[in-house]
Amino acid sequence: MMDQPSATEILTAVREFIEKHAMPELTGRTAFHARVAANAIAIIVRELDQGDRANVAEQLRLEQLLQRKGNLAELNRELCRRLRTNELAIDDAGLSRHLTLTTLAKVAIDQPNYSGLLHSPHRPD
Repeated sequence: MMDQPSATEILTAVREFIEKHAMPELTGRTAFHARVAANAIAIIVRELDQGDRANVAEQLRLEQLLQRKGNLAELNRELCRRLRTNELAIDDAGLSRHLTLTTLAKVAIDQPNYSGLLHSPHRPD
């Protein structure tokens, strides 16, 4: 495993190359695909930077909401089961808070400039 540069640094350099050097030379469909590639790299960088923290926070909220321990996949399956069987009410305040914060964390990674995220009082750091 390499210590330097990090995956984030490598991806950032590739994205900057695409945006600053390649895209100005491109037109039409090729320019569009270069923009898509640069945006995909930006999402990966945000996932590397924020994903683990978002997953831990989601897992902790689920453990509190469901009053049990487990990994994130297990807890999400249990949440779905409880919702499906009406063991957890859809209008539960804790559920609403969890779903809001989980969605905002995902949007912060995928679309950090989304206006709903920018104006949310629960915006993740």
